[in-house]
Amino acid sequence: MNTLVAVSIAPVGVGEELSKHVAEVVKVIRESGLPNKTYSMFTELEGDWDSVMEVVKRATFVLAEKGIRTEVVFKADIRPGFSNTMEGKIDRLNEALDEKPQPVEEVKPPVEEKPQSVEDRIRATLQRVGGKR
Repeated sequence: MNTLVAVSIAPVGVGEELSKHVAEVVKVIRESGLPNKTYSMFTELEGDWDSVMEVVKRATFVLAEKGIRTEVVFKADIRPGFSNTMEGKIDRLNEALDEKPQPVEEVKPPVEEKPQSVEDRIRATLQRVGGKR
């Protein structure tokens, strides 16, 4: 069954800069042969459930086997009857964005009204309460 996952596999307690450790993880994913894309915080990969889970396991254990505490954040989308969802989701989103452009509202500057004088405000108040001047 086709499975798309977003996974973040990162070492814990190895200092501030993690890129060398994360590169080891990403290398395992890229060498798997499964379609994948790496972004700033997650790597997406796609394939059948067993293949994807095996790659995630190998990528996780590349650090854990070195005695490095490893944190895994994982999200999966299992969608029967679909394939190439990594690209398809983005294509469908872009189509929806093109079909429904956001209306551009014309912004009109507010009309500045001349402030009423004290005398005009007094007259208006007197007229409301029934007095005359």
